[in-house]
Amino acid sequence: MEQKICQSCGMPLNESGDFGTNADQSENEDYCRYCFADGKFTQDVTMDQMIEHCMQFLDDFNSDTDQQLTKEQAIAQMKEFYPTLKRWAKEL
Repeated sequence: MEQKICQSCGMPLNESGDFGTNADQSENEDYCRYCFADGKFTQDVTMDQMIEHCMQFLDDFNSDTDQQLTKEQAIAQMKEFYPTLKRWAKEL
């Protein structure tokens, strides 16, 4: 099965509690609970602001993977990856 990821921040969506909610409280399979709740985005941010927000989780990311990215490396990777996500694709 393909790994689902949040189409806003890139967080892996591994279990039901990770998913955001639609306006009718049904599970939204595109976005995580941190980015999308009650049928709308939880923050009105630009892609660059989202990248900066996600930098606070870099240590967690590095501890969960074999990679040890610097802040600069992580930002460069996100600037390439985020435009492929549904929320940011329209900003191309």
